[in-house]
Amino acid sequence: MNDELVKKLPFSLIAEQSLLGAVLVDPDALNDIADIVSTSDFYLTEHRQIFTAMHELFLINKEIDLVTLIDMLVTKGIYTKSGGEDYIRTLCEAVPNALNIKDYANIVKQKSLLRQLIETCGEITDTAYSEEGSADEIINYAESRIFDIAQGRDTKSFRHIREVIGEVYKNLHLMATEGESAQGTKTGFSGLDNVLAGMGNSDLILIGARPGMGKTSFALNIGTNVALQTGKTVCMFSLEMSAEQVVTRVISSEAMVDSYALRTGKLEPKQWEDIAAATTKLAGCDILIDDTSGITVTGMKAKLRRINNLGLVIVDYLQLMQSDRRADNRVQEVGDISRALKIMAKELNVPVICCAQLSRGPESRTDKRPMLSDLRDSGAIEQDADTVIFLYRSEYYDADNNQDEGNIAEVIIAKNRHGSTGNVKMGWIGRYTKFRTIADVAEP
Repeated sequence: MNDELVKKLPFSLIAEQSLLGAVLVDPDALNDIADIVSTSDFYLTEHRQIFTAMHELFLINKEIDLVTLIDMLVTKGIYTKSGGEDYIRTLCEAVPNALNIKDYANIVKQKSLLRQLIETCGEITDTAYSEEGSADEIINYAESRIFDIAQGRDTKSFRHIREVIGEVYKNLHLMATEGESAQGTKTGFSGLDNVLAGMGNSDLILIGARPGMGKTSFALNIGTNVALQTGKTVCMFSLEMSAEQVVTRVISSEAMVDSYALRTGKLEPKQWEDIAAATTKLAGCDILIDDTSGITVTGMKAKLRRINNLGLVIVDYLQLMQSDRRADNRVQEVGDISRALKIMAKELNVPVICCAQLSRGPESRTDKRPMLSDLRDSGAIEQDADTVIFLYRSEYYDADNNQDEGNIAEVIIAKNRHGSTGNVKMGWIGRYTKFRTIADVAEP
């Protein structure tokens, strides 16, 4: 008998009944639990069907009461005309009012999470027993599944469009009332933000450029802007430079102190003051730097899952990363890495900025502005990225004839899955490794 009780799946009949009864007593209370519980959280199939019918009535602005609910259930073929009414009446009598509906919803949700955990642990156990894949891959799979449950995402269940419509409507209302602050994560550069409308959660943003064009500085400038403006944690994986070198660049950009002076230590009193002010401001930001060489996406995810209030991830740069599995050639390996980065962005639900080297293609053309075909090692990078941004400075190729444009950089939005493309002119101050906005309007 005790073994049977131990193996019984967690669920609360009275909590599910009370929740449904509270909605019948006060249909407007459905708004209060929309972000707590969903249809799949109910254990009994009948309760799922009743809650679904309530949602449908709510979406078409029909009153939710005994008569309309039974009619909806009969129309959907769940109840017959002669049956079901007694049970709906029982639900109405389960609670006197809807004051405690959030408490009922939380109980239902907690039981649902426990059931998900039991099911997931069973799948993890089966996967481990099968010995399919390496131990690292199975651990990553297990960690990912548990992380999804912790984040309130059930990766196995379908979501009905009515539930997703509710989320979309809520987001639209938020953007309509709060304006730009409710849009995606801002880069801090108004001209670029006008084209991108912010960086969306789960977006993979690729910054491509030839060596020395400033892609690392551009990514660092965006990361610093996000950390300062949002208060969220920005994580950077620097595979090329040490953490000290990265921070030196950030200080140079924020303090507007010559990077050469910082490297040599030949600083004037005014520069020390500027550095002190910048470092005080930066110390209050949550910017985390990992300079592990040749890290894999699995290694990144393992570290990022433990970060609270994560807002942005920066990877510098793609071609220096290691694949989780050995591929036949580098093109396939880079393709695997780019797909894994996109999956990571979706799992963590934050923007991921990845810098990438370009091939020598631009050097052989008259117009040396980069194109999507210049992405080095794999065409899969272009497919996986939601946004592809190229950096171009004409003085990089012809410094003598472009002295007037020596401080101008073109930010080329070559791919934008969520909107338009275009070119944004920005200022480039090389000695401070800093980009700045000079145009709010993008050129076609």
